[in-house]
Amino acid sequence: MSKVEKLKQLAFKEKGFDAFLITDQINMLYLSGFPGAACLLLHRNGDDMLYVYNVNYERAKEEVKDFHVVLVKRSEDLMKEVASCITNLRIGKVAVDVLSYENYRSLADSLRSRAMLKMQGKLLWELRKVKDKAEIELMRKAGELTSKGIKTAYETIRPGVREYEVAAEIEYAMRKCGSCGTAFDTIVASGSRSAFPHGGCTDREIQEGDLVVVDVGAVYRYYRSDMTRTVVAGRPSEKQQKIFEIVREAQARAYEAVMAEVTAKYLDGIARKIIEDAGYGKFYVHGLGHGVGLEVHEPPTLNQESNDKLVVGNVVTIEPGIYLPGFGGVRIEDTVLVQKGKAEKLTKGPYVLHTQL
Repeated sequence: MSKVEKLKQLAFKEKGFDAFLITDQINMLYLSGFPGAACLLLHRNGDDMLYVYNVNYERAKEEVKDFHVVLVKRSEDLMKEVASCITNLRIGKVAVDVLSYENYRSLADSLRSRAMLKMQGKLLWELRKVKDKAEIELMRKAGELTSKGIKTAYETIRPGVREYEVAAEIEYAMRKCGSCGTAFDTIVASGSRSAFPHGGCTDREIQEGDLVVVDVGAVYRYYRSDMTRTVVAGRPSEKQQKIFEIVREAQARAYEAVMAEVTAKYLDGIARKIIEDAGYGKFYVHGLGHGVGLEVHEPPTLNQESNDKLVVGNVVTIEPGIYLPGFGGVRIEDTVLVQKGKAEKLTKGPYVLHTQL
C-alpha cells in the first residue's frame, strides 16, 4: 500500500473525511516525492491534485506520475483556487495538515460554510514516524555518508585548525560521496564552546587539549541522518577521559535497550541514571534523542516527559551528553533503526576520544 493509500485509509475510511488538503512542504514531499509544490489535495473519489507554481510546473509534469498537476499563477489566491475545486467537487468534510491563519481565513471565507475544515496533522506524523523498507534503505545510505563525514573529522581535527575548516572538510567528504547537502548546520564546537549543545561552528582555532564536539548529518534523496562524536585535539586529560567514559556507557546501555514496545521515557531514564549516578545529572541538559526522517527532528521524542512508545520502523537518535560550563562537553550520538529484535545502528564510527585512529 502506498503512502497516499495509507493516508486515505486513515482519513477517509476511518475518520470519514472526503478530502485531505496538504500544505506543509515536507508532507507534500513525503506523499508525492516532489519538492516545491504549492499544495496537494487528495480526494476520496476523484483525481488527487498537486498544485504547482510556474517555476516548478515543467519539472512537475515530467516527474510526477500519480497526481494531476495543476498550474497556479503567483497572482492568484491559492486558497481561493482550492476552495473552488472543493466546491465544484461537492466535498463536505476536509482534513488539513497545517494552515497559516491567513490561508485558513482565505479558505474558510471562500468556502462560505459549504465544507467543514478540521486540522488532522497528526495523521501525517503517524505515517511518517514509521519508515517503510524503501525509506529505511535511503536512511541507511544517509547514515553511511554521515559516517564518512565523522571519519573525516577524526582525520582533520588537530591544534591550529579552525572550526569552520573542519566543517568544510566534513561537508566536502559527504558531498563527494553522494550527499545532497547537510541535514542541519554542521556543529564543530571546540574548547569551552563544546559545553554548548548547539554550539555551531565559528572561526575559533582549535587548541592543544581541546574537547571538540562534532555533530553532522548527510542527506540522501531527501532523507537525513544525525551523528555526533567528541574528540580531543591531542592527549586527553584524566577528567576528559572520565566524562567521555560516562557518556559512552550511557549511550551504549540506552542503545542496547532500544526495541519495539519500549517507552521513550524508559530509554531516557537508562542513560540519565548512569549520568546522575556519576554526579553529573545537572549537566545533562537535554533528552536522549528524537526521530529522524525527511526532517532531522521528528516524532517520536525520547525524553523524561515523552509518552511515546517505540514501534518497528521508527528511526531515532540516541545522544546523551554532559556539558560543563567553562570546561567543555561530551556528546555521543548515533541514528538507530527500531526492529523486532536488536536495533540497528545506521551510523557507524569509532568511540574514541583521541584523533589518532
